[in-house]
Amino acid sequence: MDSPARPAPAPAALLYYVAFSQLLGLAVVATTGTWLGVYRGGIAWESALQFNVHPLCMIIGLVFLQGDALLVYRVFRNEAKRTTKVLHGLLHVFAFVIALVGLVAVFDFHRKKGYADLYSLHSWCGILVFVLFFVQWLMGFSFFLFPGASFSLRSRYRPQHVFLGGAIFLLSVGTALLGLKEALLFELGTKYSKFEPEGVLANVLGLLLAAFGAVVLYILTRADWKRPLQAEEQALSMDFKTLTEGDSPSSQ
Repeated sequence: MDSPARPAPAPAALLYYVAFSQLLGLAVVATTGTWLGVYRGGIAWESALQFNVHPLCMIIGLVFLQGDALLVYRVFRNEAKRTTKVLHGLLHVFAFVIALVGLVAVFDFHRKKGYADLYSLHSWCGILVFVLFFVQWLMGFSFFLFPGASFSLRSRYRPQHVFLGGAIFLLSVGTALLGLKEALLFELGTKYSKFEPEGVLANVLGLLLAAFGAVVLYILTRADWKRPLQAEEQALSMDFKTLTEGDSPSSQ
């Protein structure tokens, strides 16, 4: 009896890049916390510090956790497909809930202070990201976790799902950079050009954000690092190809 094929090990370079991405992601979260703690007084819900909940939650949810959710299919290469799907979906749920807290915080803070809402480019991009993220999750759940979708329907939608996931992630990073610059201009004004320590730290945070986004995108675009098809997935893929091309053993 033939022994089952051993799972293919992950490429060594992939493991290094994933580890590097996690170091960058943790550095982003830590630097955000340092910026808010040292220069903005920390975070609290029932005080003037409520606004600070917004950038921290958005960075954790829509940048760090969303990036990790996208990497699930690169890291867990040999686990059962459904297990990987559930983890991918759960990370997106956590990201959505945390981002929702950040969104509620900023709207509640503006309401208490009598500030206008949704007038800046950052706020427009932020709402767009949040809505797209939610719709993307709903579509992903409907097509890939809900049992009613057929294999052929999933196969046709998968390229759009993958593209939109990467696009929303990059838009999230860009929106975070816009918000960071907006916050610095509001708080520092003309002092920003004088290399104030807060401005320097925030610039470092911006570079870390860009680096995290770039590394995650690089990992996702390496075709040779994609999750290999498992035996049952290969069988389904061949069945779908047979049905769509009209090529079956009985027709030959």
